[in-house]
Amino acid sequence: MFDIGMGELMLLAVVGLLVFGPERLPRAAADAARMLRNLKAMASTARKDLADASGVDLAETKETLKELQSYHPKRLVGDLFDDDDESPRASGSGAKPSANAPRFDPDAT
Repeated sequence: MFDIGMGELMLLAVVGLLVFGPERLPRAAADAARMLRNLKAMASTARKDLADASGVDLAETKETLKELQSYHPKRLVGDLFDDDDESPRASGSGAKPSANAPRFDPDAT
């Protein structure tokens, strides 16, 4: 979620130790964890209350958003250029052209 590595955690621990001291650091860490837990609970409650007040079904809304993702411009362009047939150009195998394909004639141009 926060993408914090081991080095950053060690740096935060050292800074916390310097700022709070060894006596108050465990209490400060516990208070911070409690505050984050309360904040997460309040956000979850607010989201639930908002959904209940608006009368919107969140599961249905999430499903609709997933369906709308298929209309993203990158996905649409990717689907346009996606070849289902196994042509030599698409497969990159360098296979010989079929008998119906015109031959290249350098003298023709």
